[in-house]
Amino acid sequence: MRLEILKTYKIYIGGQFPRTESGRYYSPVNKAGKKLANVCLCSRKDFRDAVVSARGAFGGWSNRAAFNRSQILYRMAEMLEGRKAQFIDELIQQDASKANAEKEVNLATDRLIYYAGWCDKFQQLFSAVNPVASAHFNFSVPEPTGVVSIIAPQGDSLLGLVSVIAPVIAGGNTCVVLASETKPLCAVTFAEVLNSSDLPGGVVNILTGKPAELVSWFTDHMDVNATLYCENNSDIQKMIREKSASNLKRVHFYDKVNWYSAEGQSPYFIMDTQEIKTTWHPVENIAGAGGGY
Repeated sequence: MRLEILKTYKIYIGGQFPRTESGRYYSPVNKAGKKLANVCLCSRKDFRDAVVSARGAFGGWSNRAAFNRSQILYRMAEMLEGRKAQFIDELIQQDASKANAEKEVNLATDRLIYYAGWCDKFQQLFSAVNPVASAHFNFSVPEPTGVVSIIAPQGDSLLGLVSVIAPVIAGGNTCVVLASETKPLCAVTFAEVLNSSDLPGGVVNILTGKPAELVSWFTDHMDVNATLYCENNSDIQKMIREKSASNLKRVHFYDKVNWYSAEGQSPYFIMDTQEIKTTWHPVENIAGAGGGY
């Protein structure tokens, strides 16, 4: 009898697929007790390396033309669609029915296209020309906050992951993501989609492992500007609030979002990791300059 050789899933940092520096791994199982794969059990050092990579990529990504970010997100959707059968198979291995697996892949693909469409539009929606009582123009414009750490939804493998990554990078941020501990297969395969989608290395970094071990590092790292947490553990939420105060991180909890419904996508998710920059500009005295006004 031939023994099955389990696939070894690596992590994704800086556009590369290294193994965890800790050398540790774990083997998640499905409801039938079948081992799914050998998956990296990431460490604090892996997270630190990912943050360095995300910070290094932030300047180039945030300064790209919005329509180019849109093109890249659309390319992600194309590549995901092209590997649809593989994602469906991995979801079925992780206890999804075939119908639900196909639905999840279709929704994830559509969600990427949705945010691709918003890349070059959300600023017009959320920007403003403000009335001021002086001879100035006053503009408020959203700008990306920086590096975002994300503890992805733990209950699903693909759609939740895509739903939290897409608005973050659509707005020009970079991110470090901790995938589902019990259903990690699609996360690492999605990293392969990212790697073939013209996305610069470091914009998205995907780690696997235990939230209980890593969430504190995701929260109190001083070069992280925002944290998104998608579970409803009240003790962890309290800890995130406390640790985030060290450098005034933005914190958002998505524990009540149904990613399979219409509420799972919105331009307001983009705004959760944006800062509002207000600029003053003097109104020139056109009449004094001979303009005739």
